[in-house]
Amino acid sequence: MLKHPETKYRPFPAIELADRQWPSRTITKPPIWMSTDLRDGNQSLFEPMDAERKMRMFRMLCEIGFKEIEVAFPSASATDFNFVRELIEGGHIPQDVTIEVLTQAREHLIRRTMESLKGARRAIVHVYNPVSKTFRETVFRMSKAEVIDMAVSAVKLVRQLAVEQPETEWVLEYSPETFTAAELDFSLEICDAVTEAWGATPEDKVILNLPTTVELATPNVYADQIEWMHRHLARRDSIILSLHTHNDRGTAVASAELAQMAGADRVEGCLFGNGERTGNVDIVTLAMNLYTQGIDPGLDFSDIDAIARTVEHCNQLPIHPRHPYVGDLVFTAFSGSHQDAIKKGFAVQQPDANWSVPYLPVDPKDVGRNYDSVIRVNSQSGKGGIAYLLESEYGIVMPRRLQVEFSGVVQAHADKHGGEVSADNIWRLFAAAYIDPVEPVHYREHHLFEQDGRQGIRLNVDIRGVLHQLTGEGNGPVDAAVHALQRAGIRVQVRSYEERSMAASREAGEARACAFMEMADAQGGRVCYGVGVDANIVTASIKALVSGVDRIGLPSTMQSIETGALALDAASAVA
Repeated sequence: MLKHPETKYRPFPAIELADRQWPSRTITKPPIWMSTDLRDGNQSLFEPMDAERKMRMFRMLCEIGFKEIEVAFPSASATDFNFVRELIEGGHIPQDVTIEVLTQAREHLIRRTMESLKGARRAIVHVYNPVSKTFRETVFRMSKAEVIDMAVSAVKLVRQLAVEQPETEWVLEYSPETFTAAELDFSLEICDAVTEAWGATPEDKVILNLPTTVELATPNVYADQIEWMHRHLARRDSIILSLHTHNDRGTAVASAELAQMAGADRVEGCLFGNGERTGNVDIVTLAMNLYTQGIDPGLDFSDIDAIARTVEHCNQLPIHPRHPYVGDLVFTAFSGSHQDAIKKGFAVQQPDANWSVPYLPVDPKDVGRNYDSVIRVNSQSGKGGIAYLLESEYGIVMPRRLQVEFSGVVQAHADKHGGEVSADNIWRLFAAAYIDPVEPVHYREHHLFEQDGRQGIRLNVDIRGVLHQLTGEGNGPVDAAVHALQRAGIRVQVRSYEERSMAASREAGEARACAFMEMADAQGGRVCYGVGVDANIVTASIKALVSGVDRIGLPSTMQSIETGALALDAASAVA
């Protein structure tokens, strides 16, 4: 049990912002996106990417539509330095893509970083230093003035070295690392000093990146911090206000969304949220959240599975099956009530209407998924999911009461065997229970004839393994077959009858008819369904009647077969 948090931790102080505006705002456009998968994401891996995996990731990020990509920390390793050189010298950077590199605010690291970028068309140099009290006093043992001087000196050096490489269009990005743990007035002071040192103008903007280096408070507090900076920064028209949220409290996405409402222009993060500790903000989730609100995020996730497989290969990390929008199970319902609602939603959803299917906030097809795995069945599932799979995979559109009846068959199977019940298994269970039963009554064939204006039938069936030819008359084929069975002592009542096409049947491969017959025994005590499938609807109906007899079961004592019902052995069967 956790003990005494009140003596070890203190609540994060509220931000003094009485007239905050962000709660009444909504996001109406996407931010500038910057992927840091190749830098922040990469440095958090057990095994950082090699050159092949880094190049594969870079190309995919370009294909998705990122225009700014942080590709390396070139002063940290030869691998990162060489990767930047390969991108530039190998001509791998598209004309509309700007690469970004990270460096600490130290002279020798800055010089090495600028060297790595020689020949680049356009580059963002991202400089950072920690600014919070704990880092100032404990880690660096520096005063506020010394911390500001560190940042300003670094910016001036970048500017000096940039002048020496005029072939490149240079952009400065500055991050006051540990921003959320620092005093707001000090963060403002150091950011204003940086933009002044660079000489930021509306034509030469500085990116000020305000990170939740470690997430310390609720998302609304971060939004307050961003709005406060947004309203107090000097040269605001010369600044691109950027976010870099981490997920220590599990709210990186919420923090980034609220901070955009608070005035931010840009978001840094990783596909699927990889990064130090609990990760960076998940850009896929952020972008798809916008998409579900009718806003084009400007990033292409229409083949989300291909992107996921590439990320898993490059990061050597699996994506959780319940990860938003991309997990293998996020569009899958096992719950019976969920399945029933989804099935009904699909039935009424029109192609040109706003998407409104229960439990599915986004159309799976929009991210390259099909509907095959939307509903899957296990011991927690109900009739809706079972009905959906039979309909979508095999063209069987069950009446509602049959759904209830058959769900018991599937439930018993799932309880006995455990695990998921596939669509193929459901079909086999359905066929064994309704379509192809062999005991106690098995349909062989029938012949119709007319008798005094009434329908007659000669019905060949096996009863407990013995072939019988039964005759009967009625007001139609089904009624005649009911009377034929009565002559063998099998008395049933037909309660309801439906017939439907199986044109979409995967199993049949051609248009067939499916007949559903709700039946009761002679006393009306046992009620169940019979199902028949055949190219001929009359034959399907007779099969459904026999199927229902099988489901009800034969009486324990059957009267002797009456006149007109001749018991035959297989050798003397009438053709």
